[in-house]
Amino acid sequence: MVGLLTTISLGFLLGIKHALEPDHVIAVSTVASQSKKLWRSSLIGVFWGIGHTSTLLLTGVLMILLKGNIPEEWAMSLEFLVGIMLVYFGVTTFRSIKNYNKHMAHEPNHMGKRMSLKAVFMGFIHGLAGSAAMVLLTLSTVSTLWEGMVYILIFGLGTIVGMLVFTTIIGLPFIYSARKFRINKLFTQVTGVVSAIFGVYYMYNLGINEGLFHLWLQ
Repeated sequence: MVGLLTTISLGFLLGIKHALEPDHVIAVSTVASQSKKLWRSSLIGVFWGIGHTSTLLLTGVLMILLKGNIPEEWAMSLEFLVGIMLVYFGVTTFRSIKNYNKHMAHEPNHMGKRMSLKAVFMGFIHGLAGSAAMVLLTLSTVSTLWEGMVYILIFGLGTIVGMLVFTTIIGLPFIYSARKFRINKLFTQVTGVVSAIFGVYYMYNLGINEGLFHLWLQ
């Protein structure tokens, strides 16, 4: 019992740490930068965590039941999707600047729903990309399916808490500069540029340095 509690506690802490990995932080920042309400920025982290945990749980359970593993080429290809996503959402932040004056005074409901869906989608993609490592970690720490499910859920709760705290913090400068167009525009542009550049680097590292392009051509 003590061993299981220790494993679960470790899973929660690892979940918090996992949420704050650079690609997660940068991706969610592109959505949080578009919110004019702090509570909405905070919820973006929660929705990301829900999408991330759902994918990990589904993939993890399937892999544990099938006693299988995700081939290296597939795992790396899913990681490559993260790079594409980072570039895409980095570019789309510039589009949000055009709508700044139009929605300066308030944040329409449809925009809030759209940001929430984006956050869930990001979490889903990150969950797919991290599923291989998560399954290996889970199999090394638990002995039954139920323990594995509990571990992944606790890990997911850790990611939600970690991302909730982060998106709340990252949302502050955008909220306080919401009525100062030039400052808000600068913050948003920096977020978009960082996301796009990191996405290109992410794909280059996977494709060239880690050999994904070579695996595709075999």
